[in-house]
Amino acid sequence: MTIAPIRQDPAVDADLFRALLRRHAAAVVVVTAPGAPPAGFTATSFTSVSLDPPLVSFCLAHTASAWPAVEKAGTVAVHVLGQDQEQVARTFSTSGIDRFAAHGAWHEGPDGVPLLDNVLARMVCRVVQHVEAGDHSIVLATPESGHHVVDEAATPLVYHAGRYAKLGPKAA
Repeated sequence: MTIAPIRQDPAVDADLFRALLRRHAAAVVVVTAPGAPPAGFTATSFTSVSLDPPLVSFCLAHTASAWPAVEKAGTVAVHVLGQDQEQVARTFSTSGIDRFAAHGAWHEGPDGVPLLDNVLARMVCRVVQHVEAGDHSIVLATPESGHHVVDEAATPLVYHAGRYAKLGPKAA
């Protein structure tokens, strides 16, 4: 494997930053928030933060159409997509459409948060903090309920090198 040299400039420009991040594989989630209309978006910035207390985070640009609803939300839901749900990810990353009408398979949950059906895992979370981070905010939330598919062979949808990817079968 050949590793490209790291640029020595004191600051990484936007193009290099994107190229570096394309090498990082990430699980794909859809985050939803209540509102009129409700909001939802596809994210690869989701991560666990703490076990005690339980905390998760995701990031969202202040210019994103979902930001006003997420900024006001006390409750959000994080949906981990399965490898067969690329179309769900594409729907919730498409601008200028009613994402919930286009998706269709959802119902209202606690505090009016939209809950997507048939996902690999879902957490309903209470938002505890927004941290300003450049042109984004990091949203910290504590899971209050959740469910997941029991099938251990079920695998998540992954985003890598600018495209959706599927994990291979588990080794024995």
